[in-house]
Amino acid sequence: MDGADADRRGAAGGVRVVVVDDHPLFREGLRAALESTPDVRVVAEAETTAAALEVVAAQRPDVVVMDLSLPDASGIEATKRLAQLHPGLPVLVLTTSDDDGSLLGALQAGARGYLVKGAGRDEVLHAVRTVAHGGAVFSGDIAARISALLAGGARRGAEQAFPSLTSREVEVLDLVARGLDNRRIARELFLAEKTVRNHISHIFDKLNVASRTEAAARARDAGLGEPQRPAGPVGPAG
Repeated sequence: MDGADADRRGAAGGVRVVVVDDHPLFREGLRAALESTPDVRVVAEAETTAAALEVVAAQRPDVVVMDLSLPDASGIEATKRLAQLHPGLPVLVLTTSDDDGSLLGALQAGARGYLVKGAGRDEVLHAVRTVAHGGAVFSGDIAARISALLAGGARRGAEQAFPSLTSREVEVLDLVARGLDNRRIARELFLAEKTVRNHISHIFDKLNVASRTEAAARARDAGLGEPQRPAGPVGPAG
């Protein structure tokens, strides 16, 4: 958020939150937890995607806390719509869904944080403050799962970009693009150095390149070579 948003937040008495969840008792408990500290204030609640869009437009909150299971459309769709209508508005997902599909879908829709219901009061408050100030935060092992999911997606994309390469050759190419030498690649993939040299020779032939530098450049163009992380400071909640 820019300085004007920060000034507005301070003048309004803290971080202004909209809670989107279709369970009244959960909303009541979450409101009580959030408002147990003077720097966070729940300005509206919604139990459907349609209602969420209306109250966000009316209240212009600093953060939206979003469940993924809503009666009219998924919270992922709601997050996507909010990102389109209110660019830069942080959405913190708080849900019972912890499967990889829901996690990846929420991130692709623009969520800035992802907590599983059952998170403690302090964890939720920390997450709300973090996303309100431009960061990203995820509970438990979710940050590690995000890296694995994004890396897997990059490798699948590279396999499509380089259909002549085997899956193992794509793995080797990824590590070449990260700057690892043959010995390190052999250790990472539990291979003999001779096997790594053979893979690299095949990669050079298939990509029609003459050097590791050229191969690495081609790999980075296809999304390999660098660990991918969600935008903004990322850390575990709490």
